Amino acid sequence: MGQMARIERPQLPPGRRVLVLSDVHGCLGLLKGVLDQAGYGPDDILIFLGDLVEKGPDSLATLRWLMDLAARRTVYFVRGNCDDLAVEFVKHPAVRPEFFHHYLNIWRDRSLLLQMGRLAGFLTHGPEDLPGLRQVILAHYQPELAFLDAMPHVLLTPDYLFVHGGVPDEDKLNETPAWTCMKNDFFLDQGHTFRRWCVVGHTPVTLYRPEIPASRPLVAERPRIVSIDGGCGLQPDAQLNALVLPQAPGGAFTWFAYDGLPAAVALDGQEESPSSVNIRWGHNLVKVAERGEALCRCFHPESGRLVDIPTGFLYASPQGTRCKESTDYRPKVSPGDRLSVIWQGTDRALVKKDGVTGWYFGRLEPVREKP
Repeated sequence: MGQMARIERPQLPPGRRVLVLSDVHGCLGLLKGVLDQAGYGPDDILIFLGDLVEKGPDSLATLRWLMDLAARRTVYFVRGNCDDLAVEFVKHPAVRPEFFHHYLNIWRDRSLLLQMGRLAGFLTHGPEDLPGLRQVILAHYQPELAFLDAMPHVLLTPDYLFVHGGVPDEDKLNETPAWTCMKNDFFLDQGHTFRRWCVVGHTPVTLYRPEIPASRPLVAERPRIVSIDGGCGLQPDAQLNALVLPQAPGGAFTWFAYDGLPAAVALDGQEESPSSVNIRWGHNLVKVAERGEALCRCFHPESGRLVDIPTGFLYASPQGTRCKESTDYRPKVSPGDRLSVIWQGTDRALVKKDGVTGWYFGRLEPVREKP
């Protein structure tokens, strides 16, 4: 059955603000941005729900930055499947071709393992280089490996259960395989309910929403689950969320978010579209009906809708043409609203408002941030 979940029970003193983040995926700029947005200070407690690394541009720098922060501040971590990768890589020397293809050939310079090797002067070109890469990592990165290996799989308090992927039963945590905690896809759809609030990452929250692409935290009251993965390192409209735990029993969850995208102010208003589709991962096969230099009109067979998609969002797959997450949604916008700009064309822009992605057809005035 493999390793069982390792559980820690931290003390969260009353009166101290607790911020929960997940799936940073090596996006150090977004991490610093959301902490700045939240006004993070030395009295705040941070909880990271795993996947600190892999898929983003600065995995090694992010890991080292958080190691330094944890040495000075109150910070707790749980292990995600991507954090587990480096530890498993050095513990189990068997080289599997699919391992190289998925983690190293696909992500390449966005892989923590390759970043470690490159900084130590070792370049990885193919599966035959993995034994050498393993030896280099063992020789140069013992503090980083020990930090990742020390992470528990679950943090448990009287009011909260913190885990990366999810758990099927809060009363049987000691019987839960570690891998189930770390990789548990679409956990919110599995029908589990909890007495404590179960706070998870792993599955980007936009994947739970078939109509409107929203990256803000999803609070499900009845099962008492909060899902907070904003999709960092995966999609153009991704954001990093920082969930703020209520400081009083029965209080509401609040959050901060940061996406690092250019900001603009809307000069015109528009009404919300009455219906829409969120073309998301796993549901993103399309057929190009009209190809343009900037935009393509595409038919989405699953929803039966024609959707305009930026040409750069389309890519080939063995099953046919796929797209990065796309939509035909138009949010309600009022003059003066601040928007994040994901993509801009001549007559429209793909924007985010309050964590929701959609098309805006009015004029935009760029926000000049203070240096």
